[in-house]
Amino acid sequence: MLRAFLRTAAARARSRAPRPAQDDDVLLDAPDDRLAPALVAAAQGEHGPAARLLAGTRDDSEWDHRDRYATRLAAFARFRSEWLDTWRATAPDDPDALLVAARLAVHRHWDSPARTELLRQVIPSVVAAAETAGPADPVPWRTALDAARGAGAEHAEFERLWEQAVRRSPHHYGSHVAALEYLAAASSDGHGECLDFAETAAQEAPEEALVRALPLHAAFTCLTATGTGSGTDARTGGATTAAVRTHRPRLDAAADRAITLSAAHPAADPWAAELRNLLVYVLVRLERHQDAAEQLRLTGPYVTSFPWDRDTDDPLGGFLRVRADVRAHPGEAAPATGTAAPGRPRNGYGERVRPGDH
Repeated sequence: MLRAFLRTAAARARSRAPRPAQDDDVLLDAPDDRLAPALVAAAQGEHGPAARLLAGTRDDSEWDHRDRYATRLAAFARFRSEWLDTWRATAPDDPDALLVAARLAVHRHWDSPARTELLRQVIPSVVAAAETAGPADPVPWRTALDAARGAGAEHAEFERLWEQAVRRSPHHYGSHVAALEYLAAASSDGHGECLDFAETAAQEAPEEALVRALPLHAAFTCLTATGTGSGTDARTGGATTAAVRTHRPRLDAAADRAITLSAAHPAADPWAAELRNLLVYVLVRLERHQDAAEQLRLTGPYVTSFPWDRDTDDPLGGFLRVRADVRAHPGEAAPATGTAAPGRPRNGYGERVRPGDH
């Protein structure tokens, strides 16, 4: 990770004029200029920069940035927690330390075979941390939503937490992703409901709000739900099942909306990298390779684990294989509407969505 930090500045300078990234230029989960110093300091056991970063996002109501930074800091604390332990010992009531600790608790239990029981045990402490946060901060409640989703909470319990989150910020992207994933898990054939929810949220959001990308995430859940695809490799495309054929115009519309959002960000922008990586994934599954090639150009060297870790334990390798395939036939594109062209047979996807995935 430290090597990635050191390479980020040089890679960003090389990518000012976008060009196809070479394999040795690619950076996995590289932090932006605000997060990088906090992570470097955490690696040295210092929590001050992380505390200042999160306090700034709270003071400025940067909820989407706060959510992503807290998630990344919690992921780092899974392997190096000394800085967080010191922070909590010196400031036990700090809302930012409590947020990272709650996020870390959810992370630690998410992949356990006993996830449901373990998350049920931590929900009270996660909710308590959320209740001590500021009256406008939705991010701790997004963490509670993830814990409840992983614990298989009943609808009434999840709705209670959802109301707390959206009352604080009606257009917070992370809270909507948590709700979308809960809807997807609640029904094996709820694609239309997920798309309805995402499209409504996007339509009601301000023009610049990240939640306008929610239909793209709904398209991802539709394309990767168990039984809706026929394979485990995004390279193969060919979303041929009845569910995807039924919703194909809406999936294309979601991708088109995300292309517009992508265009609002500079090329080779680490903040936009997750949106663009997810967009490439969806475009490839829809066999819109020409559009995917353009998004790869805009992404530059920045690769994010999500969504590629859906298919493989080697997300960087998965991205590179997809990129190579897109480059091999960049002129191919599926129709904007209608039924996708058939592809090679695939097996079904299993659920591997992480709690911190945007």
